[in-house]
Amino acid sequence: MGMKTRAGGGQETGDKWEVQLRKGCLELAILAALWDGKLYGLEILQRLESDSDLVVSEGTVYPLLSRLKTLELLRSEWVESDGGHPRKYYALTPGGRQRAREMAAIWTRFSASMDGLLAPVAKGK
Repeated sequence: MGMKTRAGGGQETGDKWEVQLRKGCLELAILAALWDGKLYGLEILQRLESDSDLVVSEGTVYPLLSRLKTLELLRSEWVESDGGHPRKYYALTPGGRQRAREMAAIWTRFSASMDGLLAPVAKGK
């Protein structure tokens, strides 16, 4: 995240907006992280961080995983690990794969339109 400053409040407001933007993208990011197969919780967190620069806490991701499971977009299973204790793996259901495709299409359209709108801003003209 960017540096927080209180001078004028602009940076702090921008940081809050970025947090909300990231939260809004988290469901899609989780579905996308699971696209290639099942992962357990810590692997999902690591995938989000390495592939999308989304650094989120377990306290944010686990309730969302539970909600996505309730919505039948994910399924979970306990798998014994070499370390001795079982791990809960999550995977997309067919409905979850469909939802990921729908959300990706919406994101692609939205981000393309925003890119066009923001091009002059980015150029500073």
